Amino acid sequence: MTSRVVTDGERRARLATRHLLAPGLRATSAEAVADALVALHATDAATVYLSALARLAAPETAEVERALYDDRTLVRMHGMRQTLFVVPAELASVVQASTTREMWVKERGLLLKNATAAGLDAAWLERVEAETIAEVRRRGSATGAELGKTVPGLRDQVLYGKGTKWEAWQPASGRVLRVLGFDGAVVRGRPVGSWLSSQHRWEPGAGHADIPVADAQAELARRWLRAFGPATEADLKWWTGWKVTDARKALKAIGAVAVKVEADDAPAWVLPDDLDVVEAPEPWAALLPGLDPTAMGWQARTWYLADGIRPGLFDRAGNVGPTVWWNGEVVGGWAQRPDGTIVTGMSRDVGSAADKLIAAEAERWQKILGEHRVTPRFRTPMERELTEG
Repeated sequence: MTSRVVTDGERRARLATRHLLAPGLRATSAEAVADALVALHATDAATVYLSALARLAAPETAEVERALYDDRTLVRMHGMRQTLFVVPAELASVVQASTTREMWVKERGLLLKNATAAGLDAAWLERVEAETIAEVRRRGSATGAELGKTVPGLRDQVLYGKGTKWEAWQPASGRVLRVLGFDGAVVRGRPVGSWLSSQHRWEPGAGHADIPVADAQAELARRWLRAFGPATEADLKWWTGWKVTDARKALKAIGAVAVKVEADDAPAWVLPDDLDVVEAPEPWAALLPGLDPTAMGWQARTWYLADGIRPGLFDRAGNVGPTVWWNGEVVGGWAQRPDGTIVTGMSRDVGSAADKLIAAEAERWQKILGEHRVTPRFRTPMERELTEG
């Protein structure tokens, strides 16, 4: 164990600078935001945009759309913890090889099992996959419904939970496209509707990555530790969804160095070239959206999120709602009311200087969202309370 101690204050300083939240550090591109955070949560379509807008010097939804759909420098895919993320295009193969490929094996096996329960077989699945990929390539972009009109197998039904009280017939289309997405054969393209829509068209993908799993896991761990270190082995295991042995091997492969943190008796880890002390930036405030990568970046959160306010900011499944930050700590929540007004709710008195900067951030979001109305997909007690006024 090294004698280097990283205090909670320094961890908050690292968070402020590396997550582009401190004054003067906002990014000029959506790619820079995704790169700084490794991955943007995309289970809620709005989160991708809001997380980027919070960190852009010139916050425009068009900037995120450019990166996602015009330049395709950002890719939407399933990754860590079977969660949907947006990642830099150059990192997609690393995520696919380190985590998503194993999911593909399990998801495809489950689909085949349920297809067999419906009287279909492996030859059926292979045929439907090949026909679907060919049709996506031919069209260049298509919805699941459009693909179903020309790929008959997508209209077949598969049987889930055979012999149980949950037994149900489901269309094959959604499951087939999900499996092909895990394999990288297809990717999610432009949404059907506005940037707030969770329904997407499908576009051709590059296929699965031919990278050794251990190499991919080491690279993902390196990038994550650069953005989120110091962090414990348990933090890395939780964020990635890997086995503890995989997390341990990845940390060893990148030469991670153990340090001591205040909030955990277990050793935390940083990259070997990241041992210098990070000074606190100027005082700062931020309003971050639900599922923001900063709030969801660690399993152990007491150094930036007091236990007493956690119940109001998370739903029962562990999804975080919109949060108010002051100098690296969560000090409240926020919401947008039906009339568009941004409102905040504080967990404690943070002083007049903080109140002023938090109010300025609320006004900034008022201008960013304008006529748009955004309701988090996962509602939390405080968000509901603030919305209802």
